Amino acid sequence: MKFLLVAINAKYIHSNPAIYSLRAYAGAEYTSHIELAEYTINQQLDEILADIYKRKPTVVGFSCYIWNWRMVQELMAEVHALMPEVHLWLGGPEVSYDAPEVLKDYPFLTGVMIGEGEATFRDLMVYYAHCDSGGIATVSSEEDSVEGAFSHIPGLCLPSGYTDIRPLTDMSSIPFLYEDLTGFEHRIVYYESSRGCPFRCSYCLSSVDKTVRLRNIDIVKKELQYFLDRRVAQVKFIDRTFNCNHAHTVEIWTYIQENDNGVTNFHFEVSADILQEDEIELLQSMRPGLVQLEVGVQTVNDCALQHIHRHMNVDKLTQKITQLQQNRNIHLHLDLIAGLPEEGLDSFKHSFNRVYSMRPEQLQLGFLKVLKGTEMWERAEEFGIRYHKQPPYEVLSTNWLSYGEICRLKDVEQMVELYYNSGQFRHTLSFLETVFKTPFDMYEALAIYYREHEYFTNSPSRIYRYQVLLMFATEVDGAREDIYRELLTYDMYLRENLKSRPPFSADIFPHRDNIVAFYRREETEREYLKGYEGYDWKQMSKMTHLEPFHYPVWATGADILTDSVDNSEVSHTKTTYVLFDYQERNPLTDNARTVILPPVDGRN
Repeated sequence: MKFLLVAINAKYIHSNPAIYSLRAYAGAEYTSHIELAEYTINQQLDEILADIYKRKPTVVGFSCYIWNWRMVQELMAEVHALMPEVHLWLGGPEVSYDAPEVLKDYPFLTGVMIGEGEATFRDLMVYYAHCDSGGIATVSSEEDSVEGAFSHIPGLCLPSGYTDIRPLTDMSSIPFLYEDLTGFEHRIVYYESSRGCPFRCSYCLSSVDKTVRLRNIDIVKKELQYFLDRRVAQVKFIDRTFNCNHAHTVEIWTYIQENDNGVTNFHFEVSADILQEDEIELLQSMRPGLVQLEVGVQTVNDCALQHIHRHMNVDKLTQKITQLQQNRNIHLHLDLIAGLPEEGLDSFKHSFNRVYSMRPEQLQLGFLKVLKGTEMWERAEEFGIRYHKQPPYEVLSTNWLSYGEICRLKDVEQMVELYYNSGQFRHTLSFLETVFKTPFDMYEALAIYYREHEYFTNSPSRIYRYQVLLMFATEVDGAREDIYRELLTYDMYLRENLKSRPPFSADIFPHRDNIVAFYRREETEREYLKGYEGYDWKQMSKMTHLEPFHYPVWATGADILTDSVDNSEVSHTKTTYVLFDYQERNPLTDNARTVILPPVDGRN
């Protein structure tokens, strides 16, 4: 008997902790009967189908989410057509809240596992493992049908209806998922130290489970040490609100700080406005890059916050974010949601500008998803929310936001993703913002420029995006083209040591003698490149980069116009060289270490 658990992830770097948890909870005695198969939504359906067929399963269980439900529906129908004798089960949030309708639409399904699946799956394994050699019990009477054999297992929905409700799982009873990290070298490792959420956000499925359950802290520490010992690149906690329990939060953060291996990064989703002072102090003391925090701000509109049952003090949130940024050691990811009740376009612009002013490393502009089982799903008609009837059930319009405005925001979202969240244009954008009334206005104007030049259809390459931004900047602020050219040159060299010089950069040939003289001096003096012992000046010149600038492009925004290279006024009569060291990078931004060298008189 083989029970094949199938996960179809959004990206290759993702993994599905659910199927690993099911297998672990089933126990060692059933492991030989369980096989895991992970695919991505980018694979061809026939490729996945062929792989499932070759594995010759007796039973197949599909893990169902909004990102894969369409593919699962098509795939399970094809599996049934090819292997009608195989039992098919579904589980996951996409099918837990309308299971009877799913079974009605797909009568060939054996059933649906509702909610948390670990204990339910183990009971199924007990049944299947004790069936006959074909894997499925042979019965004749209707009372003793296969469906009847499952009726005593809590936590299922069968064609005949629901079985008993399954109690919530004791978090500490779930075995560790990662006894073997083979295959996770280039994938995100997910970890769960709690389930449930104390908050009642009306759009979130976590609001349905109102009980917060914590995994035993000693077990958590042991498992975190496993990741630390193996120098896992990133561990992403999937706790819905990690800092909802103060003692639990402090114990874990203290442990990872005290046992920091200098490599592993831990990602947490937190509610920033409820962070306590000792938690912030602890975070401020951590190695840069040890921790990254994701904060779901969603909106700063008080009426919208009330409608979605979020009790957030925006001023306090801003204060906490400012504190977290003081030591420049915490990577911050702030989220916004467009399409919430009571939030029109002007209100969303205000929310965007308010959150943007906090200068997070990532600003996620998302759109409301009306998920089955949530309060938002139940009240969608009341709020005039129109949304896609197929996954991911994303908002199309509301009583406050038209579809045309949603489309405008979609374009802005792409500009924020390409230009802000990439982190590649920070200095250029900071200066370009000064031309516009608000940051939102800048991204919307850039989106219009993209639309007019058909760049949304013919997306420019990563390198060419610099050129596109220059063309846009000179169109809206042509008098300062020289500054934008230097800003883009600075931003580009911050990220990578280019083999070919950018086409928009000034000719570096006149500075060749000064550059050679610098590296020859470093070969003997090692004043600025102390980590390059053993390399001669030519090798160092290839491993690093020295660039001349006539504007203080390392400054922020309008400061470029007030801070000259000699701290007086902006002037083209002085040249300042900036050294880019790619062996030392900022763990938050991945930017090269820079050294601003003393000014050099004259153009050369």
